[in-house]
Amino acid sequence: MGRPPSKPARLKDGFYIEVKNSGSSAIILRRDTREQMMIAATEYGRSKQVTVLGELKNDKWI
Repeated sequence: MGRPPSKPARLKDGFYIEVKNSGSSAIILRRDTREQMMIAATEYGRSKQVTVLGELKNDKWI
C-alpha cells in the first residue's frame, strides 16, 4: 500500500459524452471528432440516457 496520488487526473483533449442507465452511475466516453461523438450519442441514445458534455481542449471546456 502506497500513498494516494496528490495530483488530480487530467482528461485528454477530445469530445465527451456521458452515458448512464436510469438509477445507476454515469460513465464518460471520449471521441476524437465531433462526428464520431454524435454517432456514439445516437447509438447509445436508443437504450440509455445520453448527455453531450462537449469539447475539452487544454483542460478547458469549449
